[in-house]
Amino acid sequence: MEPSETITHKNGRQRKPLVSNSIIMGEREPKLSDLEVSGDEEALLQSSDRKDGQAVVHNGIHGELGNVALLLFLYVLQGIPLGLAGSIPLILQSKSVSYKDQAYFSLVFWPFSLKLLWAPLVDSIYLQKFGRRKSWLVPTQYLLGLFMLYLSFKVNTMLQTDGQKGPDVITLTAVFFILAFLAATQDIAVDGWALTMLSRENVGYASTCNSVGQTAGYFLGNVLFLALESADFCNNYLRFEPQEQGIVTLSDFLFFWGIVFLVSTTLVAVLKKENSRQHRTKKKPREEAQGVMETYKRLFSIIKMPTVFTFCILLITAKIGFSAADAVTGLKLVEAGVPKEQLALLAVPMVPLQILLPLVISKYTAGPRPLDVFYKAFPFRLLVGLEYALLVWWTPSVRQEGGFPVYYYAVVLLSYALHQVALYSMYVACMAFHAKVSDPVIGGTYMTLLNTVTNLGGNWPSTLALWLVDPLTFKECQGAPGQTCSSLEETGLCISEGGVCVTAMDGYYVESVVCVVIGLCWWIFFGKKMKRLQEESPSAWHCRVPK
Repeated sequence: MEPSETITHKNGRQRKPLVSNSIIMGEREPKLSDLEVSGDEEALLQSSDRKDGQAVVHNGIHGELGNVALLLFLYVLQGIPLGLAGSIPLILQSKSVSYKDQAYFSLVFWPFSLKLLWAPLVDSIYLQKFGRRKSWLVPTQYLLGLFMLYLSFKVNTMLQTDGQKGPDVITLTAVFFILAFLAATQDIAVDGWALTMLSRENVGYASTCNSVGQTAGYFLGNVLFLALESADFCNNYLRFEPQEQGIVTLSDFLFFWGIVFLVSTTLVAVLKKENSRQHRTKKKPREEAQGVMETYKRLFSIIKMPTVFTFCILLITAKIGFSAADAVTGLKLVEAGVPKEQLALLAVPMVPLQILLPLVISKYTAGPRPLDVFYKAFPFRLLVGLEYALLVWWTPSVRQEGGFPVYYYAVVLLSYALHQVALYSMYVACMAFHAKVSDPVIGGTYMTLLNTVTNLGGNWPSTLALWLVDPLTFKECQGAPGQTCSSLEETGLCISEGGVCVTAMDGYYVESVVCVVIGLCWWIFFGKKMKRLQEESPSAWHCRVPK
């Protein structure tokens, strides 16, 4: 999948990054985000920052370090199952599963892009005595812990390869999909709680906690786990005497974090009270007055506008041209023999670049035409996709007996850096345009809808690209006349007759070319139409709010 783009706020608003099968498997594409506070949230902050009708004076962040630490910890917990989900495709690829199975598992990364569907329910249904946010946070985190404990006893069986029977991908997908769904629900609850847990003057730290916490959790569940799970990495860097296994196993990791989830959730349920200032306020916060049906009516009124509908169609189709490069390249490198833990560790030097790029690119998207940057970066990202295909083709020829030389990893790192420049140029441009056209009266809901559509525009092509690799791959049986390799059964017959199946045409290369052709057609015929949307008057983007 794409280096994942997500995180969500009230009503499912997306914020920062998540999940991916890009060339560096530990990385995620930043999900489009709406960082500003909407009108409803502003009212809530105003009410929660007053006591008995009087303004409350705060002494900076020092008086709320405990709340900041709690938010940071909750976001770290949220990143753990997401990081683990991101590591499973690499483990599956090392067990030679089909790309159709990889496509099944890619559905695990959809819940964070679909939170808009159930976020209004999380905002509106709760037990007042227990707490509006704790009513969802506590049960979801308990379920996350219980599912992790269950997985710790079953995951080895699910991943076991026995003869011609491979890993149980369907069960793995179902369990990790539930984990991702629970993590997405926890994200909605924590985002909402942050608005009242922190005072108005310090609420800006909530997005920092989200970004740092979730990234740290993803790093722990993905990069750190893959490194410690690898026997080669541990033997080379962490041990004096080589052993057959890494320092930790997947079952051990799941068991440990399952216990952490259960213990920490119990402590939060018992010891942490929700901000009581909002309950002592005479005026009821506007956020609580917003019903579920009102939110869905708002969404429908936005999407049926001609300009928004056209923009959504363009967003849904824009990333087809990048799907092969983003979804399949990393898996192909693992298939070619590149250690999965090495690919994951290459994500570390990318962090400074990913911090600096939005700051630099935002200077060019701050004007009235941010989508011009999107349009210019589009063909460059397509070319990077072709370069990815060349990298995969080149990889087997540089493999040595002891692994891959240092210069090979330098080329991989440079390739990914070029990819990030194009990716973030498009990302920042889209985010700027979303902020520019969103109706300020319903800014939070408006931004959520646009971001959800954008994220879905990356998810479905990635799943489809993984699904089509096997059907587009052609193999022939050499050494056994009359045999073919078009199915698992025929492959087995070829081998039993003393033959060997050889790939005549890899579907990945077919997809890479087809995707670039489709991407160029989109850029030529629809790219300019997307640019022209910037010329629409502000009234074309504003809608009447249903009463």
